[in-house]
Amino acid sequence: MLNVAPDAPQLAGLLKALGDPTRLRILGLLATSELSVGELSRALGLAQSRVSNHLRVIRDHALLRERHAGTSTFLRFAPAEASASAPFAARLWAALEPELEHLAEHADDIARLRGVLDARRADARNFFDRVAGDWNAIGVDFATGQARQRVVANFVPPELVLADLGCGTGYVAKAFLGLAARVICVDSSTGMLEEARKSLGEAPTTTEVEIRPGELDALPIADGEVDGAVCAMVLHHLQSPDACFAEMFRIVRPGGTAVLLELAPHREAWLHEALGDRHLGLDSRAIARAFEAAGFVDVSLEAVADRYRPRVADDGDERPAADLPLYLIRGRVPLA
Repeated sequence: MLNVAPDAPQLAGLLKALGDPTRLRILGLLATSELSVGELSRALGLAQSRVSNHLRVIRDHALLRERHAGTSTFLRFAPAEASASAPFAARLWAALEPELEHLAEHADDIARLRGVLDARRADARNFFDRVAGDWNAIGVDFATGQARQRVVANFVPPELVLADLGCGTGYVAKAFLGLAARVICVDSSTGMLEEARKSLGEAPTTTEVEIRPGELDALPIADGEVDGAVCAMVLHHLQSPDACFAEMFRIVRPGGTAVLLELAPHREAWLHEALGDRHLGLDSRAIARAFEAAGFVDVSLEAVADRYRPRVADDGDERPAADLPLYLIRGRVPLA
């Protein structure tokens, strides 16, 4: 039974919005992936102006969730979040979605979408490959260094096998040297991994260091292979952290620990271009909820008595360009 019944004009408009083949193609893609308008146009093989016209009709019924990052707007189909007609819209879409495969263009749309998402990942990798040599100078400066030590302090005893996810140049992994039996460093950027290899290889240590290229949503680590995993200053570079959290949960053994170190929301928009930041910080409570949703228990959230101070790469002035707050989230994989 519907909780709220749309009136006749709302119902007619909603049916019109969902009754056009092109709009069904649009919603079919946005139901699977969050996309910018440009990415959506490329996946559909349609002019952006034409796609924008259809999006205006869909927006009239509040069927889309929008997120702004820099100059880009990212869209996701969210029928359950529509206003007065939410229950009806969700039920109507549940009936329509299985029929999308009968649209002649749907298979081609999905194929192009895969190409668009692959290109997005490649762009991110290329960016970090370009700046890898400068990253230690522009992207890893902290006020006191306590943030890195707070991450390390969560992992004892020294027989542990740990994973540093999105390791970059290895500046967090370096703190594990001599404290852990083995550290696995994972990053999608070959440039960053080469810097990590050089940095971590310079320090004499009994810790075995493994360098593994890979994506955070498909980690090159076996189920339960590590006793603990850290993801430090990485989430604000990701489209969404959910897949990363699911992979962290998979690779950490039952009873093991996972730790996140992240930026609180801020207004330093120049970081989009200078450091490749996708988000200007992330809401700590939302991230903690997502961490719990991935299966972690005993999740705790704490502010860190440290500040992140990134610099502009080509700026001759050595003063930090920003002074940003941090937080730490810790969770455990349940034994059962």
